[in-house]
Amino acid sequence: MIKIRIKEQLDKCFAKGVEQGLWSDAAAGIYTLESPKFSGQGDYATNLAMIVAGKEKKKPRDIAAQLVELISPSDMLEKVEIAGPGFVNLFVCNSLWQDVLQEICRRGKDFGPEAVGQGKKVLVEFVSANPTGPLSIGHGRQAVLGDAIARLLEATGHQVEREYYYNDAGRQMRVLAASLKHRYLEDLGIPSEFPEDGYQGEYISEIARELVAEKGDSLKDLEDLDIFKERAEKAIFKDINGTLERMDVKFDKYYNEHTLYDDGHIDDVIKILRQKGLAYDQEGAVWFKTTELGLDQDRVIVKSSGEPTYRLPDIAYHREKFRRGYDWMVNVFGSDHIATVPDVLAGLQALGYDDSKVTVVLHQFVTLLRDGKQVKMSTRKATFITIDELLDEVGPDVVRFFFLMRKANSQLEFDLHLATQESQENPVYYVQYAHARLCSILRKAEEKGIERGELDSIKTSLLSQPEELTLLKEMAGYPELVQRAALDLSPHRVIYYLQEMAGKFHGFYNKHQVLSDEVELSQARLCLVNGLRIVFHNGLTLLGVKAPEKM
Repeated sequence: MIKIRIKEQLDKCFAKGVEQGLWSDAAAGIYTLESPKFSGQGDYATNLAMIVAGKEKKKPRDIAAQLVELISPSDMLEKVEIAGPGFVNLFVCNSLWQDVLQEICRRGKDFGPEAVGQGKKVLVEFVSANPTGPLSIGHGRQAVLGDAIARLLEATGHQVEREYYYNDAGRQMRVLAASLKHRYLEDLGIPSEFPEDGYQGEYISEIARELVAEKGDSLKDLEDLDIFKERAEKAIFKDINGTLERMDVKFDKYYNEHTLYDDGHIDDVIKILRQKGLAYDQEGAVWFKTTELGLDQDRVIVKSSGEPTYRLPDIAYHREKFRRGYDWMVNVFGSDHIATVPDVLAGLQALGYDDSKVTVVLHQFVTLLRDGKQVKMSTRKATFITIDELLDEVGPDVVRFFFLMRKANSQLEFDLHLATQESQENPVYYVQYAHARLCSILRKAEEKGIERGELDSIKTSLLSQPEELTLLKEMAGYPELVQRAALDLSPHRVIYYLQEMAGKFHGFYNKHQVLSDEVELSQARLCLVNGLRIVFHNGLTLLGVKAPEKM
């Protein structure tokens, strides 16, 4: 795209300066070309002069003056200016922006980023909720965030696999089984004691009623809770998968923590840590000597009861990820994992793996607001709104869009009142309405018999109004925007972009008439409208949000 072409020209000028003895090649690959934050500072700005000056011990503005002489205006650059301490601002010729439109229309659904991933194998692990109840709002955010990250990575040429890791053993599952048995006995009219910290949700009672209908009282004397655990797990997982399907979230693999025990991976990790002098026994527990790896204190990996802490299976699980040959492993976790992440990474280092191949995205929790008041949530007490209820109330498009509207590490307030509004105050409605309006303009042109013309013959040079050029520049930046969002694992960038684009389009539409008696101008603006439609469609589809043609 345009930025790549300008950067290539800048690199040639830098090399020419080296050739002429103006500076050495010490700054090669260090300087940048970025879009300025404020209007009037050009389309791009480079810090090349300041980087070179720092290396050569010279004045930045003197270097900038030499650079300007080398660059000079061309068929790509209208003018070049020195600004501030030594920035060089570059103003791109309007014709370049106008030419972008034909490429967008020609590529259509394929308009987007280059395949910078080069087929690298990436594993994205997300959700990973144990089957103890319906998905919470926090898990909903994680599901959408992880899925959007996976979609972005696929769009940039990565070979992506989505994985759901869960534990069907441990205390949580024992409490779940005991909760179901209590409800089962209760349904039979047999007194029993509800387990401490048991799961109180109506979903447990529903499973119990189904169990009574199928098995009668044949399970009433069972002390082994396995059948209750298995029944609860199966029913809850069915519910979880149904919820994920409603959000258009799919997984390639499910990995069960119990496999790590059955296959001996847990014992093997402890054995290796002991061999390396990084595990020791104290007070009946097994400790991981994480202080040897730069952490503040050692960590327990097996309790005195003989039960591993969650750190140990997490280390073993990540070792298996490495063994499966992934180039990059992305974990999307809730912020409650913040304390365990360094321990797991330390474990991987201890086992001899490159922990830089693991990237952890920690997301903050979601506050659900109704009528301006926070909705309290507790999985055990079942005083929470499930994702299914949220989907029933506002729909999957709103759920996905709202969950992606903020950076992962920012608190998210989900305003139910705003989410249900069919007005431009609702951000997802605002963006979808822009796409629908663009489709409406194209339909109207067809109804009026206005020919859109052959793409190569359209006079895009007529798109010279400031609002038109602004839109063209934003559209040209879409591929790089998606690339950055993918490599930074930041899908919120696409949301911001679409919201800004919607505002700029509405501003253009309110000021300029698309369909007029001027045939060539109408054709040029219809081409602009079609290009915008493509960008909105591609951006929304990338996020898993529908791009409606009518609203």
